[in-house]
Amino acid sequence: MALKLVQRLPSGIGPGTVFSVARPVCAACLCTSTGRCILTGGCRRLQLSWGARSLTAVVRGPSFVGPHRDSIPRFRLTQQHGPVAQEEEREFRRRLSSCSSSAKVRLISESQERLDRGELSVGQLCTLGRAMLAVEGPGGAMLEEVMAQVRKLGPSQWSLDELVAVYQLLRGGAAHDGKYRDLLNAMHTHAVTVTSSMDEVAVSGLLGALMDLNQTQATPLVIQLCKRAVRHVPRLSDEQLAAVLAALMHFGHSDHYLVEAVERRVHATAFTCHSETLTKATQFLGRRNILSPPVLDAVAESFVYRADGYSTGQVARQIAPFGKLCYLPPNAGELFRKVEGVLRTRFSQFQPRTLLGLLHSCILVERFPVNFVSKVFSNFFLQQLQEDGNGMDRFVLAQLTQLYMTVKLECPFYEGPQLLPKYRVKSFLVSARSLETPVDPHLYTLVKTGLVDLLGVRSYFASKVLTPYCYTLDVEIKLDEEGYVLPASQDDVFKRCIPFSTSGKNKLIALCIDGQKRFTTNTRRLLGSESIKQRHLRLLGYEVVQIPFYEFDKLHSKTSVMNYLHQKIFPHSYRLSW
Repeated sequence: MALKLVQRLPSGIGPGTVFSVARPVCAACLCTSTGRCILTGGCRRLQLSWGARSLTAVVRGPSFVGPHRDSIPRFRLTQQHGPVAQEEEREFRRRLSSCSSSAKVRLISESQERLDRGELSVGQLCTLGRAMLAVEGPGGAMLEEVMAQVRKLGPSQWSLDELVAVYQLLRGGAAHDGKYRDLLNAMHTHAVTVTSSMDEVAVSGLLGALMDLNQTQATPLVIQLCKRAVRHVPRLSDEQLAAVLAALMHFGHSDHYLVEAVERRVHATAFTCHSETLTKATQFLGRRNILSPPVLDAVAESFVYRADGYSTGQVARQIAPFGKLCYLPPNAGELFRKVEGVLRTRFSQFQPRTLLGLLHSCILVERFPVNFVSKVFSNFFLQQLQEDGNGMDRFVLAQLTQLYMTVKLECPFYEGPQLLPKYRVKSFLVSARSLETPVDPHLYTLVKTGLVDLLGVRSYFASKVLTPYCYTLDVEIKLDEEGYVLPASQDDVFKRCIPFSTSGKNKLIALCIDGQKRFTTNTRRLLGSESIKQRHLRLLGYEVVQIPFYEFDKLHSKTSVMNYLHQKIFPHSYRLSW
């Protein structure tokens, strides 16, 4: 019988061959023509737990040699825990990862059995949790069980891969409505201690998770991840770098060394990297008020050649930092000719507010889009700017107003449609998004004290004056025709004996008390919003006197402050004693 069995084996199987079967069988099963076991009730001795063990049949060489040296095969049944069980586990995880609908009822049942037995690792629990989010949503009962088992073992006991996996699970929706705050806080505390061993995948993944979960309290972790990201910038994929920069913008954090690493990366890849990565790099600079000529110059050069392939949103976001940081690259002429070309060929493709923002960015650096202003001031475009019949928000109206003022003051040859009064604001300084930066309170107080000492009386200057031209003056000083200082509240009651000029042409002095927030963070360049304000005030007839923080901070006595202000405000006159 054994000889017949050997003859029935597939070709290629000989002495020493090992083969595995998917289900447990016995020698008797192989002896039937149907391959079915002839034993009643099956081979009870060989019934094994599926997924845990497998059965192999080993064909041996001759066990003994008879007189005629006939070979008689001998079979040995063995149990193994090797590759088959591992392959089944990998297959289960693969199917679980692809589970995305309630139609996978059998797979969910199998997962529930494993969950009930408590056999799943933290990584497997996260895989199951993501599947349950796709099938049942964040309120599912099985997801609750998954999270309960995840929390049994504290974050300090997890591997780094498991820590990242739990972050991704919570990011995917498990932490909706602020759930698992205690778990997240414990994870943040542990993550800070292991950032030094994180690779680029973990760093970008954790920063993205923290951003999506809006973990504003995790500032120490964000700082450590930012420091770690510096090492990985050359190895980050375009997508990973964009994720890192997006997260740092969200948390309002930047690092000098990271900026340098990004400068090197952008300079080397500006013509080859993904357009969104380049956009995120310029956005990051604009959001953090960082003036980086290496990045902006590289972006400007690549824009000239690549802009036709950008989306309209990417075009606007790449140009915006040039306006905000008040920076013109060496190829400014080519850059803005390209912007004009894109506007001319794709004007109708821009979202109305995106288009307005792009045009507003241009005027901040004295590039005047006169050819497109007439379209912006048309009734059709103004109607498009309104949101669901609720009108326009104040920031959009402020942008329209400043665009209109720029055309009137700096493009007198413009003869197109005018902006109707109902679309204009009275002040650019508002509590939320503003076209002006409020005066620094501490610096203002110091300057005000110095002015009182210089002029003798508080009434000889006005503070925070709203002009008819929408701009707010930090300090306004009035002069008569002969150049003598007048009280702020009335014109001719008293005159302070400090002649401003011999010509008598200047009637008003606008003091711009410029604190740190009105400059780029790494240089002493005024932001575009403040530069256009001072430019417009001069065109409106004001004598603009700038009091920058970096000059005033050097003064340490009352006398030095008075002398400084006298030289700044009245440079051509002498001061009388009073």
